[in-house]
Amino acid sequence: MHQWRTWHRPLVLFAAAMAVMTVVSGVGLLVDDRVLTGAAIWSKPFKFAVSFVVYALALAWMLTLVTRGRRTGWWAGTVVALSSFAEMAIITAQVVRGKRSHFNHATPFDESLFNAMAVTVVVLWAGTLLIAILLLRARIADRASAWAIRSGVSLALVGAGFGFLMTQPTKEQRAAGNLDTADVIGAHAVGVPDGGPSMPLTGWSTTGGDLRIPHFVGMHALQLLPLFLLAVTALAPRFVRLRDPRVRLRLVQVASGAYAAVTALVTWQALRGRPLIHPDGATLTAAALTLAATAAGTYGALRTGSGAHTSPSAEKELVS
Repeated sequence: MHQWRTWHRPLVLFAAAMAVMTVVSGVGLLVDDRVLTGAAIWSKPFKFAVSFVVYALALAWMLTLVTRGRRTGWWAGTVVALSSFAEMAIITAQVVRGKRSHFNHATPFDESLFNAMAVTVVVLWAGTLLIAILLLRARIADRASAWAIRSGVSLALVGAGFGFLMTQPTKEQRAAGNLDTADVIGAHAVGVPDGGPSMPLTGWSTTGGDLRIPHFVGMHALQLLPLFLLAVTALAPRFVRLRDPRVRLRLVQVASGAYAAVTALVTWQALRGRPLIHPDGATLTAAALTLAATAAGTYGALRTGSGAHTSPSAEKELVS
């Protein structure tokens, strides 16, 4: 963190702009009582701004770890920043107009804005993919760090990809048979209309599936898996076993597997039209199996270094 001045400058500036936008949209939530599709009209830019802050900062830091293709990485990060800024500008403009930004085909102008936003999302995803490839090729000395970073960015790409599912016509929209003239094509919710009963703050549906859940969970692996390793490393002075690089690597591998399983689980749940807070028996069974596998993996990881003390020379060999 003390080397933050070397972080990718355009992404850092974009994160700063989104921090300002968080305050602006927060004020909007307090003073603007307009409601759109069942939620306060400024809730969408608020949530996007907060998400973009942590997403951009994570990528800005990860780009300092790129050892080959640094110029390519700089341009990829800049493309991500610019495309994200364009997406946020469209979302905010539609809020000011009192119109929905996503899935809006009501007028040619609204449709053109949504199509432009769709392009920015594709560009953002492609830029992140290029950064992921560069990170896979980078020489990161600590194996646990390399695993956390690469797993995090890979799962973030999967999570971002779920956004494309939302743009497809729903079963109900196809059944209506008026896609050429429909005002709205696509939805966040599965099995129920958008704008119904929802969870506070997140706005996720409480009566049906919601594709924003796997989208959110997957994308934020980018921050959570490296933060998990940071927490493990911070605890190492107190717990001798965590000082073993093999233990830290195994724990990160278990955490990555568990995170991928949770992402798959909430995706399966959403696609079946089941709300997050009302899981059915199949979802609970899968969650229990995931929890048991994670517990067993954690136990095995902690036993990795229990046989003998790892010498400094052996530790150096393990992380090289």
